[in-house]
Amino acid sequence: MFLKILLLFIVTPLIEMAILIELGGRFGTWHTIGIVLLTGFIGASLAKAQGLQVYRNLTRSLYNGELPHNHLIEGLLLFVGGALLITPGVLTDILGIVLILPWTRRLVREKVKSQLRKRLFYGGSHIHH
Repeated sequence: MFLKILLLFIVTPLIEMAILIELGGRFGTWHTIGIVLLTGFIGASLAKAQGLQVYRNLTRSLYNGELPHNHLIEGLLLFVGGALLITPGVLTDILGIVLILPWTRRLVREKVKSQLRKRLFYGGSHIHH
């Protein structure tokens, strides 16, 4: 767990800084800042639109008496994707876009569901019945 936290909060920002410095050297500081601002704006707009769609799907499922587990997972993925897109950086933008776009988000959702199933049913020694 410590290694994952180290990667998340130390290594990832260092890689992001290196990429931004390289982009700034190639395209100029203001162009690089513009790209970061543009991806943040587009990402926030996409996250809002997709979030509203997931909310509509969620409420429709509840209204029809269905369990909204897919919509809840997608809502969480959208939240994380939106947060990644407003975080300055190229890698975080790419991951954020993957989590925002409907077709790639569904792929990630299915992977998350598969991992949850494995933990709950096969590797859940820490889960008490």
